[in-house]
Amino acid sequence: MWKDYSKSYIKNNPASSMSVMAAALVAAMFLSLLCSIGYNFWIYDIENIVLEEGDWQGRIVGRIDENDLKMIQNFANVEKAVADQEASEKEDIVIDIYFQNARTIYRDLPLIVEQLASENASIQYHELLLSRYFIHDPQDDDPPLLLAVYLGILMIAAVSLILVIRNSFELSMNARIHQFGILSSIGATPRQIRICLLQEALALSVMPILIGSFLGIVIGCGLLEVINISAGDAGGRHQAVFQYHAFLFAATFFLSAMTVLFSAWIPARNLSRMTPLEAIRNADSLQLKKRKHSRILSVLFGMKGELAGNALKAQKKALRISSISLLLSFLGFSIMLCFTTLSGISTRYTYFERYQDAWDVMITVKDTAISDFGLTEALQKVSGAEVVTVYQKAEALELLPEDWQSDELTKLGGLHAVAGKANEDGRFCVEIPIIVLDDASFLAYCSRIGTAPSLDGAVVLNQIWDSVNSNFRYKEYVPFVKDDIRKTALRNINADDQEIEIPVLSYTQTAPILREEYENYALVHFIPLAMWREISETIGGLESDSSIRIFSAGDADLADLNALEKEVVQILEQEYEIESENRVQEKLSNDSMIQGMIMILGAFCVLLAIIGISNVFSNTLGFLRQRKREFAQYMSIGLTPQEMRKMFCIEAFVIAGKPLLITMPLTVLFVQFAVTASYLDPMVFWKEAPVLPILIFAAAIVFFVALAYYIGGKRLLQCDLNETLRNDALV
Repeated sequence: MWKDYSKSYIKNNPASSMSVMAAALVAAMFLSLLCSIGYNFWIYDIENIVLEEGDWQGRIVGRIDENDLKMIQNFANVEKAVADQEASEKEDIVIDIYFQNARTIYRDLPLIVEQLASENASIQYHELLLSRYFIHDPQDDDPPLLLAVYLGILMIAAVSLILVIRNSFELSMNARIHQFGILSSIGATPRQIRICLLQEALALSVMPILIGSFLGIVIGCGLLEVINISAGDAGGRHQAVFQYHAFLFAATFFLSAMTVLFSAWIPARNLSRMTPLEAIRNADSLQLKKRKHSRILSVLFGMKGELAGNALKAQKKALRISSISLLLSFLGFSIMLCFTTLSGISTRYTYFERYQDAWDVMITVKDTAISDFGLTEALQKVSGAEVVTVYQKAEALELLPEDWQSDELTKLGGLHAVAGKANEDGRFCVEIPIIVLDDASFLAYCSRIGTAPSLDGAVVLNQIWDSVNSNFRYKEYVPFVKDDIRKTALRNINADDQEIEIPVLSYTQTAPILREEYENYALVHFIPLAMWREISETIGGLESDSSIRIFSAGDADLADLNALEKEVVQILEQEYEIESENRVQEKLSNDSMIQGMIMILGAFCVLLAIIGISNVFSNTLGFLRQRKREFAQYMSIGLTPQEMRKMFCIEAFVIAGKPLLITMPLTVLFVQFAVTASYLDPMVFWKEAPVLPILIFAAAIVFFVALAYYIGGKRLLQCDLNETLRNDALV
């Protein structure tokens, strides 16, 4: 009986069935997309780790001979063990070990070491790689939460979809309250009614879930390809290849089915709890428990606005998900675009435009002191390299008497504001950042600032940020110390008793052309390499890496800089471990990162909008039976179809317009706050404000909400509304 009843209802109510099927398809598609993208991000992360650090799972380091290696290879759980020649140093041999079951690595690796002849063998775990396989040290009190986070995201997504598609089932089931009341009165139990409704949900959802799962895979593959294309210019990444697994499809299908069934179970449970008398008496139309006036709509649209307002209030619960989703999607999209625009402007002003004439190629030479670097002349001969500067940074301290400070600094609060309290002899401890330049670059710098070129002293950047009369966006500087002091006493930052005096060649407020940001409240010293060799043992504080700044000849494009960078790298990598970057590539990578962030956050906002719009579609496509009686009553008192169409237009206008009207002032307030906080000229932002994308997003919301009401209203007005005033049939 129930099977025949369900088939008959599905056959005779295609609109309601389509609403349920569409909701199931959207849910399955989104969950499949989320699972496939998450799976590929996980695989990509593992590939990155393997490329950068290797695919070994555990290591043993020590004096290991061939017999030890054979013993390791013969251990029960070891798949293979190989000597890593690159990682080995002198007598300490590094053995990379791969396990058949890596989950026992924290138990097996110590057992292997106990059986070795070497007493000083040490263990290394590839913790980063193991954590990606959800393997962690059982003794660790804070294990990685990657799996928990991912499952949490999936559960949040599933719960969100339950809230959305529940409305589709609820609309379909509420339209049959009267019928189930009749069935309940002739002996149908609540359990039978629930089973009947769940069977219908399952019958309607199996095919949409399958189709939605495949669509999610296809969209995920396309999205990954889009990410590859958009991030193609980003350095330091490899091409992502879409991958999938049969187990993932089974898990996606199961999760989608459970989501759909649970969404159907909630309204089915509520419906089965109604008594037969309550169900039979149900008016099957939208009703307000308490009449309220819609004053704004009444003033704007008259009686039709009042009726539309009452209908929206009666649908308030059903449309709650739509309202929240559309509001959050539009608000998030607007603020995200405004934030990325502000961030791009700030980065461009403070980095790319500020330093675009300061560098073309930057090389970081790892673990190499500038005094040990011997390829400066070779780099200066590279074709296309106009200026080559090798430098290294160090830190020192200086005790300044109070009478050394400039008059301008005294007016701003003096050394007390910069260095705190004076010591016992009345001097203030000030930080001294040191930039050690190669001799040729230092001499060229001296000529540039009008100082007699010499390698027998330091040039002091005599400036301090006037934070009282300027902000960090547009900094103004005043002299730090008086410019008649001819010697500076530098002190080791780690040893107070190590101090040395050096001559001051000049005080200036013009720094060398380097891609460096100097401290706001420190006295920066520029020292030639020749002098640094004399004082380095006393001062110390040298950073481990050296830097090479190369400026090309003319207006070089990406191809020119790539060629220049390649030639420089070929010279350096034979002797040093280096990292390189060029200005144009860095700009493209930065733009790609911003575009990637916009795509990811924008996709999330679009998803929220889809959730809200799908809820509107579910509501409008499912309200034929729910609202036929309502509009039949309106027609009986003289309301024309044209006026009913205007009511639909008003409802669509309110549903789509309310999130937009709320978002606009909030976005303007956010922009005003962000611009003020960043000390940016408001007109600079408004010239680049993302007005067009926001308007397009808003227009899309309005269009799809209007489309939903157009389809629902057209179907409703095509029905014989007079027939609706009669009693409902059973099916």
